[in-house]
Amino acid sequence: MADSTEEDDSFTKPLGRCTVTYYGVGHMLNDITASCWFTYLLLYLTDIGLSPRDAATVMLSGQIADGFATIFAGELIDRFGHFKLWHGAGSVLVAISFSSVFGGCMPCKIFGTSSSTLRTVGYSMFAAIFNVGWAATQVSHMSMLNCITLNSTSRVVLASCRNAFNMVANLSLYAVAFIVFGVTIASTHADIENQYRWIAYLSIFIGCCFVGIFHLGTKEPRLKVSLQGNNRSRISWTYWFKRVLYYQVALVYVLTRLVVNVSQAYLAFYVIDDLRMAQSAKALVPAIIYISSFLVSIILQEISWTGQCLKACYSAGAIVWIFCGAGILFLPGSMSALMYIISVSIGIANALMMVTGVSMQSVLIDRDLNGCAFVCGSLSFMDKISCGLALFVLQSYQSTRVIQENHSNDVYFSVTRFGLGFVPAFCSLISVIVTYTMKLQPAPFKPLMEPLLV
Repeated sequence: MADSTEEDDSFTKPLGRCTVTYYGVGHMLNDITASCWFTYLLLYLTDIGLSPRDAATVMLSGQIADGFATIFAGELIDRFGHFKLWHGAGSVLVAISFSSVFGGCMPCKIFGTSSSTLRTVGYSMFAAIFNVGWAATQVSHMSMLNCITLNSTSRVVLASCRNAFNMVANLSLYAVAFIVFGVTIASTHADIENQYRWIAYLSIFIGCCFVGIFHLGTKEPRLKVSLQGNNRSRISWTYWFKRVLYYQVALVYVLTRLVVNVSQAYLAFYVIDDLRMAQSAKALVPAIIYISSFLVSIILQEISWTGQCLKACYSAGAIVWIFCGAGILFLPGSMSALMYIISVSIGIANALMMVTGVSMQSVLIDRDLNGCAFVCGSLSFMDKISCGLALFVLQSYQSTRVIQENHSNDVYFSVTRFGLGFVPAFCSLISVIVTYTMKLQPAPFKPLMEPLLV
């Protein structure tokens, strides 16, 4: 009994810097490919000739596959464990399939035709395969967080470090994209495909390097087995469905992902089509967002977290996004330089919302580790389906892309402006209201054993 108590106490102690860092880099491949997915997929598909609706169909097929894959992955991980095995298998599938999404229409090459229907089906097939691997990696990595430690502050620190390296992944992508777009000139569909193929290959290489570091430095979590003994019985789904906090956390998480993903999907369209900024802006503006997010994520790792602190920081980020959304809605093309200032604010808001939104899951799970993968999987399922449907609906109202030459100095209310400005602001408003009703009471713990900021 004494040994069990001593071991249990060891899981409540603050984590060291290396443990946190090794875990944080484990989602880099997913993050860099997801960044490319949400930032450039719609832009890429419409640039090579697909209609906005067909492009949205490709993205929706991937989101649906991702959503259902998270449910199955969560169920199987709760039953059998082996987080790292799932993470490694998903990463391999992501690396193999992602290049095919941006590598041209393979079925078109096989059948020797390039009809719109066949191209849509071909891209949708590889989008679905890519997202299945992505889901397995995401659910295993996210649920692993709760099985590394019981310390509530350390759990937030792990989520914050994970979010910080998400920013590193995004910055890496935009650095690669900035170089590729600046060095190469695309005058034909083949040139465009070649540009994005290079971006995809380099992104996969960078992500795989960090996946290797994660697997070498992170041990398979033993907290789940230590607390539960050899009892492999998982927690029933109905246990979570009876808890009000589950629905509150789910709604906040889904709204947060809608804010981040929908805004990311329309950012490149907005700066090029609505504000008529230089082509380099579709890499530079997102880079500014992620630099500010990275800095905020690092700072958040130094805070000792309580339930009230989580709610306060999340609400602050959501309120900042509301103001950013209003600015985007009414920003005229003649004042496009202000977009760089808005980008800094968006980055701060994204970091505050993402770190605290993910950490609310850990408060919900607490010590119920035999159901942690289901919680992560079910919330991710709702996130993927809602994001896919939102983008599909918005794209359905999007006409063929035409840069607004006659509105360069005026406010032009396009679907792009609506998707980047109003939708995230509205979701942020609802999420603040839901957050206010939550009762979050994680046990207070000390912060990191070793500070990350020296």
